[in-house]
Parts: sequence; C-alpha cells; structure tokens
Amino acid sequence: MPINASESMQIATTHRNTDFDGLASIIAATLLYPGTVAVCPKNVNPNVHRFLSLHKTSFDIILASEVKLEEVTRLIVADTNQWRRLDRVEQLKDRDNVELLLWDHHLGIGDINPHWQCVEKIGATITLLTRELKAQNIALTPLQATLFLLGLYEDTGQLTFSSTTPEDARAAAFLLEQGADLNIAVDFLNMAYGEVQKKVLFRLMRDAEQHEIKGKRVGIGVVQINKHVELAMVVQLYGKIVNADAVFVIFVNESGGFFVIGRSSAPEINVNTILQRFGGGGHPGAGSATINDSQTTSGAIRQKIIAALHEVQRGGAQVADMMSFPVTTVAPETPMHEIQRIMEEEKIRGVLVEEDDCLRGIVVLWDLKKLRLQKQWNSPVKAFMNRKVATIAPEALASEAADLMVQKNIGHLPVVQGEKVIGIVTRTDVINYLYGMLPS
Repeated sequence: MPINASESMQIATTHRNTDFDGLASIIAATLLYPGTVAVCPKNVNPNVHRFLSLHKTSFDIILASEVKLEEVTRLIVADTNQWRRLDRVEQLKDRDNVELLLWDHHLGIGDINPHWQCVEKIGATITLLTRELKAQNIALTPLQATLFLLGLYEDTGQLTFSSTTPEDARAAAFLLEQGADLNIAVDFLNMAYGEVQKKVLFRLMRDAEQHEIKGKRVGIGVVQINKHVELAMVVQLYGKIVNADAVFVIFVNESGGFFVIGRSSAPEINVNTILQRFGGGGHPGAGSATINDSQTTSGAIRQKIIAALHEVQRGGAQVADMMSFPVTTVAPETPMHEIQRIMEEEKIRGVLVEEDDCLRGIVVLWDLKKLRLQKQWNSPVKAFMNRKVATIAPEALASEAADLMVQKNIGHLPVVQGEKVIGIVTRTDVINYLYGMLPS
C-alpha cells in the first residue's frame, strides 16, 4: 500500500448519496495517508446527514465545491469504481499528474483505472481500511471507531448479510476494542427486519401498555416467542414508533423463562439500574435481563418494572455541566477582519455579538467563508451576523442541547440565564459529553 504523502493536495472522496461505509472509508483514508483531506459529496443519505449535523466539526471534511482541483496530485476513491458516481472530481480522470488509489468491496466492472487498488469481496469497504489501520497500529478515538462500526454494520446488516465475511466480524471486534459505542451506532442505523421481527412488532403495537410515569411516556409489553431471533432492534423500533421515552418488553419463551429488553432515550430513566433488580444490566439507555424463576409471571415482572420506574429517577447531566465559559463576545460595530483574527487566535468557530449585556447575534466560521470582496472585511459584524439565535437554559438537560443542535443544524448554542449569556455549548462540548461516557 503506497503511504508516502504527496507534497501537494491529496483528497479522499466517495460516491454521491453517501452512506456510512463511504463516509467512514474517507475518514479512515485521512488516517492512513497523512495530509489527506476528506471530501464529502453534497448529497448524503438521510441517516448520514443526521450524523453529520452533530459531528461535522469533529472531522476535517470539506465539500467537493471547495476543492481546488488544479492543486490535486493524489485522489483516493472509496466504495465505488465508477467516475459518474463521484461529485465534481471527474475532470481529474485524464490528468497524468494525479495518482489514483482505489479502495472498494464492489467487484463489478467500473471505469476507474487506478495506479494502485485494494478491491476485495468483503462485506464493507471500511473493513479493508480497518485491516490496514490495525496493521499500522494506528489508534482510533471512540468517535472514529463508532463511525467505522456504523459503516461496517450498515453494509453487512449488523453482520447478518450473506456478503459478510469472517474478516468483517474481526474488524467489528477490533473497533469495539477501540471504544466504538453500540448504542450510538444503533441510533443512527436503519434496521433490517425479518418476518418474525415484524410479527413481534405487530403484537407490541397491538397489545403493549402505555404508562405516564413522572412525566415520561413508557411502553411495557409482553410477547410470547418460540424462536430465537434478534429482538433488540424490534424493541428499539417500537419505542420510536410510539414516541416513548422508554420501553420494556418481556419475552416469554416456550420453557417458561423470561427475557427482558429495555431501551431509554430519557436521561431520567436508567435501564441499567432498573434491570439490575432482575439480575440483568447494561447501559443507562439499553439493557437486558434473563429471568429463570418458575414462581413468577410476566404480570409480576411488569408490575416490578413499573414500581422501579416510580422509585428510580436518575438526574441527567445538565447544560451547565457541559458548557464552555467564559464566552468570547464582540460589539456590533466590530469589523469582520477583527472577527477573523479573534477566531484564529482563540481557535474558535463562533463569536457572540452583544450590546448592553444583551445577545444580539452570532457569527460563525461559515459566515467568514461567504465574504468575497476585500471591503467586506472592514464592514461591521452586525451586517453579517445571524440575528435569530437559538439559546438554551443552564438547567436544561445536556441531551436537550444535543437534540436542539441536530434539529436546527447549528454548531453553537448560547446558554442564557435571564437575558445574560453565561456560557456556550458547541458541537465539541456535545461530542465530549456523549463520548466521554463511553466505558474505557
């Protein structure tokens, strides 16, 4: 594998309508080829768009429209072997001075003729890159490992598709060892369901009870099952369909044993704490318990779960626990060139605009990229700032801040008490909150 970095610009890109395998592969390429810039097509799959809306500033990613193609001397293509599927880089096709590398798991005939390639029949392209990362002893962050696992799981149906190979399973194990979080991965994946799962879901929709407990909506169901199948995905989907804060499903098998699966999206409901009462456990958002007690019934288990929900309430992390402070603020008359200097010196991506101790607007790094004329740099920030600023209170839950940033596709969320700004939450703060909770 050629790994010597080119002295000029080198980029890694993937196909339009980018899936998690494509995104994961170009991020992995930046680790294998130092100096490489990940170029993401404008059009991505909805679940990838949702992921990037929260994580985009955690990776060095640019759009194809931002690439200066005349400076490119190396192009790394991942997860496709056809030029027409790439975004805005086809003019590099006939350039003699561009080295072309290909990583792919599709064996079909394509029109990309690389100088070097790694193309194998395997479940996911990211598996091939993970193999090389492991061989070179390149350590991954939990966030990188989670993204790579998303790519692997999506393309292999969580290791269930017939195209899955033993190496895909070994790659998944390696990524879990590197800190990949399964709960976060599952949240961004669209699951595949078989006939048995569909029947279980139908029974839950028909028979499960809905409870309002301490202001949270909880679904509790009981399902008879006589076949061993993957059931966690059904519970997850059921919770989303009924828009419940938490769900607990009691599965009764033929021998009379019980298996309980719980899922929670509410920080106040700790699944692990509740299911520990039945000898089970897991994580705050997901867990399970096996109950082999011939003297109990599904009704008794259900009542114990309800009682536990009334007794146990976990205080979730608040915005005040994760926000950054002090906050960098400027006056409305501050010129844009001064805003640029402040961002560069303080290594920040956003600056709040205040007047008379009141928030007036916000300007972010993307706003600076819109400036085309030299005279605009001498204009006051009030001419370019966003005046409609979403804010959040310090006592709000950290999970609420994450949800708000995803919904509005913003990277900065001022924390306001009364009318005064006391802090700010950025995507980095949210990422540190989410991934700082990973087990070591």
